[in-house]
This record gives sequence, C-alpha cells and structure tokens, in this order.
Amino acid sequence: MGIKISWEEFARRMGVEPQILENREARLLKRFVGEISYPSHCRFCQGLDLTNPNPVHHPSYELTPACNHDCIFCYSNVAVKLGRAPKPGYYGWDDPKAITVSQYGEPLLSPRIVEVNRMLRERFPNARLDLQTNGSLLTEELWEKLDFDIAMISLDAASREGHLKITNADTFEAVVNALRIVGKDKSVRSVVRTIFMPGINDGDIPKIAELASSLGVDEMHLQPLTIHELNVERLRKAGLDFEKAESIRELLKAAMKAGEYIDVRISGCLLAQLKRMDALTLFSVKRVAREVAPVVKRERQK
Repeated sequence: MGIKISWEEFARRMGVEPQILENREARLLKRFVGEISYPSHCRFCQGLDLTNPNPVHHPSYELTPACNHDCIFCYSNVAVKLGRAPKPGYYGWDDPKAITVSQYGEPLLSPRIVEVNRMLRERFPNARLDLQTNGSLLTEELWEKLDFDIAMISLDAASREGHLKITNADTFEAVVNALRIVGKDKSVRSVVRTIFMPGINDGDIPKIAELASSLGVDEMHLQPLTIHELNVERLRKAGLDFEKAESIRELLKAAMKAGEYIDVRISGCLLAQLKRMDALTLFSVKRVAREVAPVVKRERQK
C-alpha cells in the first residue's frame, strides 16, 4: 500500500516549489462578506441559524394579495395566479419577536392598515413591527397614523422610465416621496429594498443607493432575485442576464458599489451561509434561483 503525500510535498519532490493561487477580487469579496452586517429586518429570523433544518420567515400579517404594481419578478403575483396567495390574517405564533406587514400584496391598499397596525401593537407589545410596501400610496398624513419600527420601501430603478419598465406603474415620484417621508423620521429604521436583476437594473443599484442616502434612508437591503417559472418570459424580455442573476460574485460586487453611498446589507439567510465560505468559493459559487411558487410555512391564526 503506497504512502500518501500532500500535493505540496509531491511538487517539491519533483523540483517545483508550490505556490498559493492568488485572487485579489476573491479576497475583496471575502473581506466584504466578513464586515457586512445582517439586515435590520432579518434580525431574529430563523434563517440566520444554520443548524435549523427547516427555518421559516418572521410571522406576518397579510392584509390583501392585491397590488397596484405589476412587477416583472413578483412572487406575490405568481401566488395569486396559482391560487396560493394567503388569505388575510396573522401567520405566526404567540410571542413573536418580529412581525412583517405584509409579505404578499400591497398593505397600504387596505383600508384596515391603521386598524391592524394598532391591533398588532396591543396584541404583541414586545414585537418589532416591520412595514413592507412599494411606497406608492404612502403620504405624510397616513404616515402620522402608522407606528412601525422598520419601514421597507421597494425601489428597483433609479429613473421613472426604469421604474415603469419593472413595475408597470408610473409611480416613481410617489415612491421617492415615500423614501423621503420615512427617511426624515428618525424614530423608525428606514430601508430601501432593492432586487438585484443584472441586465435590467444592475447599473441603477449604486444610483438607488445614492438617492436613498440623500433622502436620509438608513439602509439598503439588496436581495438576490428568485426566478419563478411564471415570470421567466417577462424577465427575459426585460433583458435579465440569468447566469449573472445566480452568481454570488455579481451580487456582492453590486453590493460593494452600493456600499459607497449607503449602509448596504444582503439577505440574512444567504449572508449567514456566505460568511462560512472561503474566498475562492465566494468567487465562484452560484445560488439556485429558480422556483415554481412561493410557500407560506407559517400557520394562520384566527
């Protein structure tokens, strides 16, 4: 039975001094991943615990599956078309640490938004309340009636034309105004939520970061794109680079550029995995971005 030796020792026996492969970009990515913080919204999320075999998202209160935007990437749209959108109500458990309003549809379309906000404060006084909205319906008057700890406003383009292409709604200025409203309210953690869509909006991401920062927004939550089968053709027509959409390297490079203007974060459940990877793995790893339909793993309570 032969004696096993390392490749380094084998090289030396052959008269060659082994050298470590150097990749400067890989080292920069590793440093960035090591230094970046988890998104404010992801704090307390089960996805940060890599020992959990079946993590679920924060509890949520769903108000309506309806939306005044028709985004080319939207999972909520897919759920509606497949008849899988959750009914209005609370999806979670007793004594939650955080609740999102809401993960499907546009919550500000509902006339019950203020009522539900107050009910959640009373029922779960120790829970952090996160508002997730496209922002197009947010006004100063409505904001004064709401009480959230984190306000996440979705914006995926830096111009009216780009916004219209992605959302099929001419609401760019209204969304910018929503960012302005939450950005100047320092009692709330304000977040611009942006989906990374290379070939469609990768050039806009630093501009969105700069715009949001100028409006006083605290954080950018840059999310990788999940490609649902019903959205594939729309994304293709819009110019999505499907290969880059699955590249962690491309996502991190976009985040690094945005980080020149704002406190940028990437999705916590993904970041928890990336922090365990070595530099060369980060440089080459791909993520599985394809799904058929979103699934709500939490039970609805009455």
